[in-house]
Amino acid sequence: MKAATTRKENVSTKQEDVLYMALELGKARWRVGSSTGLGQKPRQVWIRGGDRIGLRKEIERAKQRFGLRGKAEVVCCYEAGRDGFWLHRFLFALGVQNHVVDSSSVEVNRRARRAKTDRLDVEKLLRMLIRYSLGEDKLWSVVHVPSVQAEDAKQLHRELLGLKKERTRQRNRIEGLLFCQGIGLERCGKNFLESLQRIKLWDGSALPPGLVQRLKREYERLELIRGQIQELMAQQQLRVKNSQEKNLETVRKLMRLRGIGVDGAWLYTMELFGWRKIKNRRQLAALSGLVPSPYQSGTSCREQGISKAGIRYVRAYAVESAWNWLRLQPKSELSRWYLERFAQGGGRIRKIGIVALARRLLIALWRYVEMDELPKGAVLKRAA
Repeated sequence: MKAATTRKENVSTKQEDVLYMALELGKARWRVGSSTGLGQKPRQVWIRGGDRIGLRKEIERAKQRFGLRGKAEVVCCYEAGRDGFWLHRFLFALGVQNHVVDSSSVEVNRRARRAKTDRLDVEKLLRMLIRYSLGEDKLWSVVHVPSVQAEDAKQLHRELLGLKKERTRQRNRIEGLLFCQGIGLERCGKNFLESLQRIKLWDGSALPPGLVQRLKREYERLELIRGQIQELMAQQQLRVKNSQEKNLETVRKLMRLRGIGVDGAWLYTMELFGWRKIKNRRQLAALSGLVPSPYQSGTSCREQGISKAGIRYVRAYAVESAWNWLRLQPKSELSRWYLERFAQGGGRIRKIGIVALARRLLIALWRYVEMDELPKGAVLKRAA
């Protein structure tokens, strides 16, 4: 049998009826690859970055190039990144079945020096897309795309977390500028500008005027950040108190548990429980990245720690919630489990144990939200 005939017959009828497309997204231009199945040389073209009309026309041209009917199914993919999810929604509106792929799950060559170009990346994505569509579900990780409303609900707490980090950086910058002159600062409070006039250098002289002006500007930026934090916190409290949205009902339900405050309840709801359809505890643990990463090969067997592959906001707050849970829910089953297994160990053992407790607590909160199953031994807050 001829080689050309063999390659043609390897492409199944199902594949010929589907147009597969892969996008390599850049700021200035996009590389679009298309094919109808394995064993076929892909078509690759450049289009201008963000050009929706050009992308729609390329889909039609690719169908004509491969001899597909106008209503043929189109399956597409691109790696999650700077462009976010607007492109997924645009392709969905065109009737394209699109997959947003976690870039860290794409298999790569392990050689020390591997060739990497947009052309090779598109070919790789295209081959993996075809294999995934034909049934290799574990080939890579596909991102669960939120709705516009669910994505918008994340803005408040993420902005608040970012502002708190900026507030810490701004305080450290002010303290560092003064410490360079041998001056220690305990607090950067409301009377900071007045205290600048009284601060003296080591020889009793006043602060240099350039440094004073910079400290004033730095303090003004700190006050702006503080004002924005207070505004967002007030907005959050008002919505929790008055809003009748379904997500806010979940927030209030979580807040009934002693040890869970408004920040934790809000974050868990908007990132996890409010819109994701979690099937089991393993999915929940994987979403938070609180799952082990074993390394077993031959006689070598060791643990590499948790995967840290999930939502970093949830993972960080889960560990913080676990510490609060031990302090505020000492009689719960989870707290007793931790105390029996880890409390007598050293600092490293207790830190390992708190990560395990964070995973168990996250699962218990999910069951409390979804199945109304109160964590064993947990106490609810007293009604105001």
